[in-house]
Amino acid sequence: MPVPASLAAIAEAADVRFNGDRPWDLRVHDPRLYGALLRQGSLALGNGYVRGAWDCEQLDELICRLLRSNGNRPLSLRSSLAELVRILRDQFSNPQALRRSFVVGYRHYDIDPRVYAATLDPLMVYSCGYWRQADNLEAAQDHKLRLICEKLELRPGMRLLDVGCGWGSLAAYAARHYGVEVVGITVSAQQASWIGEHLAELPIRVELCDYRQLPALDPGCFDRIASVGMFEHVGRRNDAAFFGTLQRLLHPDGLVLLHTIGSACSTRRIDPWIDRYIFPGGRLPSASQLADGLEGRFLIEDWENFGLDYDRTLLAWWQNFESAWPRLENDSTPEFFRFWRYYLLSCAGFFRSRQGQLWQVVLSRPERSGSYQSLRPARQEEPTSAQHDAAIEGQPCSA
Repeated sequence: MPVPASLAAIAEAADVRFNGDRPWDLRVHDPRLYGALLRQGSLALGNGYVRGAWDCEQLDELICRLLRSNGNRPLSLRSSLAELVRILRDQFSNPQALRRSFVVGYRHYDIDPRVYAATLDPLMVYSCGYWRQADNLEAAQDHKLRLICEKLELRPGMRLLDVGCGWGSLAAYAARHYGVEVVGITVSAQQASWIGEHLAELPIRVELCDYRQLPALDPGCFDRIASVGMFEHVGRRNDAAFFGTLQRLLHPDGLVLLHTIGSACSTRRIDPWIDRYIFPGGRLPSASQLADGLEGRFLIEDWENFGLDYDRTLLAWWQNFESAWPRLENDSTPEFFRFWRYYLLSCAGFFRSRQGQLWQVVLSRPERSGSYQSLRPARQEEPTSAQHDAAIEGQPCSA
């Protein structure tokens, strides 16, 4: 079956070929894929890969090339109408309403925990690593956690709120190395259970709740707040509620660190495959959208972008999962292997294309009395054990 002209034009613009022999070319096994792509665009691309309708040796590079050439635009009137429906849904409803906030928890995070144990580093960090001085995933995640703690200027005796605490990696790191007390919240029952089982010896309290439910728990005031990889689930309709909650819970002289994926441009568009199967209701802010949500509530003290580090992080996760697959495949399916490969490698291509960014933003309340000094690269050297010991004893820890 010949490739439809519209699809061939999109592929040519991205220097991609159907049934070509280069590593980033698509090898089509089922010609019905062409019609599905015309009807459903990138949703069909992901679904087709999972069911084996096509293959690609360098899937991450394929996605990068398509995105760089704007190949993710709607492929037909029907896909354009489907996108319009999604935009109208966001306009007149709230996909991230409180009643829907736990969907991503049980759909994405509450799967077989061995999948994440196989994919992630030993600290179970499910966010972008910091690779500037790291040559492996474990070091990159250790450096990222230390970077967050240093940017927050953590000191012994402080109270830290971790909004979207995952498996407790930041909470544990901050408690062990900086002597702080942590309250973490998550919408994943498995994550909350894991923290209770594995981190019970640390001063960490975890709550299974949405950020909008947190004030009702009367958690008190916090010296510092961190949100790592959670803001992507908030949605622009809810920015006021999110930042308003943080503002109410933060000490006037406190600091907030927001670690989030961002979009290179303002858009209501989302990848329909990721929205349906990975992060339902997820929305990525642009820089201007993020700034709009902060206005009147917080000042920006520091803003760092290391989006290309996510490409490397995702490739490391894929290598871990692929290596562990022989231990998992008896309790899974070949379709799940392809599903996980498409998820991780397509996201790697997204960041490589630079349409995806990774931001760490340090925020303060307008009434904060002290000045803030951004970290310089020299402070990213590996801390000595003496420096960590000094931090626990109440002395400043500068790494």
